[in-house]
Amino acid sequence: MTKEPIVITGIGVISSFGDGVEVFWDALTHGKNGIGKITLFDASQLNCQVASECVNFDASKYMDPKEAKRSDRYTHFAIAASKLAVKDAGLDFSKTDMNRVGVLIGSGVGGMSTIETQSRAYVERGPRRVSPFMIPNLLSNMASGVVAIDLGAKGVNFSVVSACATGTHAIGEAMLHLQAGKEDIIITGGSEAAVTPLSFAGFCAMKAMATNFNDEPERASRPFDADRCGFVMGEGAGILVLERLDHALKRGAKIYCELSGYGATCDAYHITSPDIEGRGLSHCLERVMDDAGVNKEDVQYINAHGTSTAYNDKFETMAIHGVFGEHAKKLMVSSTKSMTGHLLGAAGAVEAAVCAKTIESGIIPPTINYEHSDPDCDLDYVPNEAREVRVDNVISTNLGFGGHNGALLFRRFKG
Repeated sequence: MTKEPIVITGIGVISSFGDGVEVFWDALTHGKNGIGKITLFDASQLNCQVASECVNFDASKYMDPKEAKRSDRYTHFAIAASKLAVKDAGLDFSKTDMNRVGVLIGSGVGGMSTIETQSRAYVERGPRRVSPFMIPNLLSNMASGVVAIDLGAKGVNFSVVSACATGTHAIGEAMLHLQAGKEDIIITGGSEAAVTPLSFAGFCAMKAMATNFNDEPERASRPFDADRCGFVMGEGAGILVLERLDHALKRGAKIYCELSGYGATCDAYHITSPDIEGRGLSHCLERVMDDAGVNKEDVQYINAHGTSTAYNDKFETMAIHGVFGEHAKKLMVSSTKSMTGHLLGAAGAVEAAVCAKTIESGIIPPTINYEHSDPDCDLDYVPNEAREVRVDNVISTNLGFGGHNGALLFRRFKG
């Protein structure tokens, strides 16, 4: 059975580099670093004091200031990135059947700042001071719902929650709905705003975060480097406009690339550690290529999960070797988390944007802070400088607590 081609026609990104995909892409291709000392709260008592914050983000540019005060920061990011993606796609909703426009936006954590502020209100001032907006604002599906209300999209609408694989799974599930012919357009991706005191305290307690570079935040995220010591949290959102090819061509849309494969598996191994033999991710990589009908030798670049933790980077490398064999030596593999930090549930979405721009521009973004080789990590990680190479088939991988694995395959659209 021939699958309906699904294409990417719009991209919206909110990141520590600023608003919009072009600002984001310019920063990545020039190896810029979006990580600094935490400014959103006092982190002096925490072992990790660095993050990739959207310090200059202004929600009032994208929504009514009163509504902004009533909603969580992760929802602000989702609305902003969605509006940017819709604008980038050149969509005119006055000429669109909105019953066939869906929204599928995920968040790994949801309204973390709402949970913390309202918990304090309850403890310090009593139950009557808890906001009536608390419940809707903390829900992980609320960004998807609010974006649909803002756009008037009346098609499929739900959220995906699979920790750090959320953004990838959201985009993959959106692709499946489009292929089934249920919608013409889906606004999809992920949003996260978990740079908060309680969130940091929890991850620090797990000893998952980078703690050796508080005085040199720009060096803290160093995927695949021998001196990596944990991940650096980021915040923001990545949103794609996915569209059925026939619909995109009919309206004369710009096409970045085709989204042609989706893989999803589970390690069924441990709640936080990846499978130590990389079997779950290996299976996921096999699935995504099979779904896309692409041979291993045709894949040229992988945007890796590459969190800068000891286990993830080692096991991800093992999985790539296991799946690609000798071809692994020819693959380019980079982790843009070295520059953006780890956006948790939004990671897969902003990294999907990276893959689309890589195909469009012919530029592979680097893994910065790669200074010392690790014998367990022996692939071509595109160290420190971007590389100009035409690529036709690109894979993005993401892993989440709970053993969730997700992969997407992007292919050059040949018209």
